[in-house]
Amino acid sequence: MDYSQSFKKILDITIKENASDLLISVGHYPKIRITGQLIPLQKEKVITAESAKGMAFSLMDELKKTKLLSDKEIDFSYDFDGKVRFRVNAFFQRGYISLAMRLVSPKIKTIEELFLPPVLHDFIHKSQGLVLVTGASGQGKSTTLASLIDEINHTRALHIITIEDPIEYVYESDRSIVEQREVSVDTNSFGSALKAVFRQNPDVIMVGEMRDLETISTAITAAETGHLVFATLHTNSAAQAIHRIIDVFPAEQQNQIRFQLAGSLLGVVSQRLVPRLKGGFIPACEVMLSNTAVSNLIRENKNHEIPVVIETSSKEGMLSLNRSLADLVMRKEISVKDSIDYSFNPTELRSFLR
Repeated sequence: MDYSQSFKKILDITIKENASDLLISVGHYPKIRITGQLIPLQKEKVITAESAKGMAFSLMDELKKTKLLSDKEIDFSYDFDGKVRFRVNAFFQRGYISLAMRLVSPKIKTIEELFLPPVLHDFIHKSQGLVLVTGASGQGKSTTLASLIDEINHTRALHIITIEDPIEYVYESDRSIVEQREVSVDTNSFGSALKAVFRQNPDVIMVGEMRDLETISTAITAAETGHLVFATLHTNSAAQAIHRIIDVFPAEQQNQIRFQLAGSLLGVVSQRLVPRLKGGFIPACEVMLSNTAVSNLIRENKNHEIPVVIETSSKEGMLSLNRSLADLVMRKEISVKDSIDYSFNPTELRSFLR
């Protein structure tokens, strides 16, 4: 049986309802996520093992099907009738195929449209160094990164190479040339793509995710050798990001990496998406910019003191998560309850709100 038509209908509903995600799981109705809440599509049929497999396979070529069956999971992007793109993860659970699909907006939004701190524009004009965008899964890291890359694309004549798994946002080259490499389609791994990138004459390199020692090490080297490097990391704060990077390396290399990172890091943006009072989500951000004090703390292995520098350097454009949350409350963008729920230090936040 051909499930592609019934699946197209479900995808159309997902787009029409402005959902962020679609979940296909055997024994359940298809479910869409709207402003964080999962809603079952009860007018559709309950998913069977056969329909789940049919829907998943309708998105894949033979290579992807083979990979799913051998690896038991696969990440890829799917262009739906030229309307929108989905980031897809197909995986097995209890012997059945499931799908988790994230809707990727066809339009790359600007820093202003995303309600991000204006200081992020400063990163766009740098000639070299490392910029990290961090946060938990699903907190808008890829969207922020796309906004930064696209602003460079429209304002500077540079050669930009992205390494992604999978490609989410598609850039239309403007003043810059933007070349996008997808892991497992255009390159075998982040590590091998990063090694090869030095021979491809880039000015700007975007690494979808820094996952392992090889990727992290090469990204730092690229930032040291005259490239502007943007990357994401799954951590909740700037201090955690620095700790995570250094901790990946063997003990005997960590001191050297601290010095390299202190010299090459431009800044870290950590973000959490908080429910807006008007509906949808808005980012609360911690922004750390690398200054003399931050560089010294990284070299001296005093990452735990970085939040104090962030808190006392607002004049330079730095921003703590609690200041960001308090500001969103004052602007009536988010509720007091949500601000406290999303804070890592609610006691301090309450004093700001008072």
